[in-house]
Amino acid sequence: MIDFIFNPSSIAVVGASQEEKKVGNAVLKNLINGYTGKIYPVNPGRTEILSLPCYPSVSAIPDRVDLAIIVIPAKAVADSLKDCAKAGVKGVVVITAGFKEVGGDGVAREKEIVEIVRSAGIKMVGPNCLGVMNTKNKMNASFAAELPPEGRVAFFSQSGALGVAIIDWAIENNFGFSKFVSFGNKADLNETDFLEYFAKDPDTDVILGYIEDVIDGKRFIEIAKEVTKIKPVILIKSGATEAGARAASSHTGALAGSDRAFTEAFRKTGIIRTSGIQELFDTAEMFISRKTPKGRKLLIITNAGGPGIIAADTADRLGIKLDPMTRTSIDTIAEKLPSTASLYNPVDIIGDATSERYKIVLDQAIKDNSVEGICVILTPQAVTDVDNIADVVISSANNTDKPVFATFIGGQRVRNAINKLKGFRIPCFTDPSIAIHAYRKLVDFVQLKSKEISDELQIKIPEQNIEEVKKIIQSLQSQGVSEIGGEEAMQILSLYGFSFPERALAKTPMEAVAIAERIGYPVVMKVSSPHILHKTDVGGVKLNLNNDKAVYNAFVEITTNVKRVMPDAYIEGIMIYEMVTGGKEVIFGVSYDRTFGHMIMFGLGGIYVEVLKDVSFRIVPVSEQEALEMITEIKGSKILDGVRGEKPYDKTDIANCIRKLSKLVMDFPIIKEIDINPYMVFNNGGIGLDARIII
Repeated sequence: MIDFIFNPSSIAVVGASQEEKKVGNAVLKNLINGYTGKIYPVNPGRTEILSLPCYPSVSAIPDRVDLAIIVIPAKAVADSLKDCAKAGVKGVVVITAGFKEVGGDGVAREKEIVEIVRSAGIKMVGPNCLGVMNTKNKMNASFAAELPPEGRVAFFSQSGALGVAIIDWAIENNFGFSKFVSFGNKADLNETDFLEYFAKDPDTDVILGYIEDVIDGKRFIEIAKEVTKIKPVILIKSGATEAGARAASSHTGALAGSDRAFTEAFRKTGIIRTSGIQELFDTAEMFISRKTPKGRKLLIITNAGGPGIIAADTADRLGIKLDPMTRTSIDTIAEKLPSTASLYNPVDIIGDATSERYKIVLDQAIKDNSVEGICVILTPQAVTDVDNIADVVISSANNTDKPVFATFIGGQRVRNAINKLKGFRIPCFTDPSIAIHAYRKLVDFVQLKSKEISDELQIKIPEQNIEEVKKIIQSLQSQGVSEIGGEEAMQILSLYGFSFPERALAKTPMEAVAIAERIGYPVVMKVSSPHILHKTDVGGVKLNLNNDKAVYNAFVEITTNVKRVMPDAYIEGIMIYEMVTGGKEVIFGVSYDRTFGHMIMFGLGGIYVEVLKDVSFRIVPVSEQEALEMITEIKGSKILDGVRGEKPYDKTDIANCIRKLSKLVMDFPIIKEIDINPYMVFNNGGIGLDARIII
């Protein structure tokens, strides 16, 4: 545990300064103004700073130091850390910049300080960071001007500058934090360490974060899966995709990218992803009450038609169910509301509604088993007793396990009521659309939390098949081959349970004719070359050949085309395949992400992948449940159900293919990319028509 980072009994400030506007002065003042533990300024040029005794080094301090805050020039940090190690310091926060982020000598300096702290067993935040805060013990061990209000939301940030802005925003909006950490270059402690810590922190209910990358993707997924079972984790992930920055050699490689991998990692772990700061805090607001709905049904209560319609429209678009209350509940409230009130959902209690009308509906909604969440909308009209209505909402929320949230729209007239609601941890918004979007994320979290995803693949491959694939790959490696096409790719995939058409390699036109007649017309012909992965691009494919003359001519045309476009390519011959018709084309793929490892891709073939990019991804290992979700997730999934009288296509076969690919790359992580395109799926089973593998 790293509790000594946030709850130290003593802190040394290395680089403490008497001079205003210096970071060492700001950090020391921040500590003096709130933190009640022991504070030790460290500066060899002073004997006293801000009325505190000053020491020449940490090792000169007569007491044990739990945490050292380092704000000295980068070149001096290594020696200071050695001194901290000598003094038995548990943790350090290196605010100083000038390390990996500046390149050159900074990279070497960072490597040196990491070696020092790890050999000494010291835990380090930073370097190049803002610092850490704990609002409960009033510890501001940073150079941010103020502590945010006390609350039960922890926040970690890779960006110090963004951290400063967020703290300022939190103060302005009275948004409470339990703890805050800016970890900068995260040379030692990183996002996964703080996820693990905040999951066990008794002062934290919700975990927020801003990250730009992840140090160890496998560990991040492993820890995050456990953390999200305990507390919601809501993150912003910034950064461009990799796909545009590198030459992708397959469809899968082109469609994948680091941003897609993060989306899938968050999905796999149950992390909620937001796209901006406002959405991050709007979502966190919804989670603050710690109450979750049992399902997707929401009741909207409003005193204004327009905002109620906006909320209803948003709910409908997001799949939130707006079922009416039971007949008994409707009859009960009908006796007490004006005849002009709308009794269904939204329940519109009309513009002259007072707190009494809100109470009537809320009391009944709490009793009604068909209501799983309640949204209370208010606009401050002439007779609206805003503060009393806030009291009614608070009282109702305290009497139910159902999530109750409010949307109080306006300015000065609703400000006090909003603050009152937030003081009782009632989520409160000023825009009904934003409120419903945040509620949808709460619903998603509940579904993710309740869903058990097993990593058991349930795909068994015979040991001799695995050994055979190992021999094939080792043989290709010894020949310097990294791009595997045609026969060898099909051979590898066949050993993992994939089916491919009957086929044979022809070296001459006459041999091609003989093979075609043996297989049976029609046939497909494709060039076979270790140097050509995209055969169509070089005129290396001919389809639907129905007789010997067509096959003979196709052989000549393919070889002529390839020699013209790629004169240096080695042509092994022309593969002859049986022509497969009658199914639906889909594509399977594998790509490798440098952070999270292998991802499996699925989509419909042809225009759907080429133009619409209608595909789904999952990070390996892929369970049966995840494989089935991949199929239903694409926009064109209904085509596989069969349209206009077609029988449904075999989704079980598709799911099995996804899991076979997952098993293959787990057994052979040297594989970088795979494309099976197209794969023809039928009403029963399926067959691959082409494949390529990159190692």
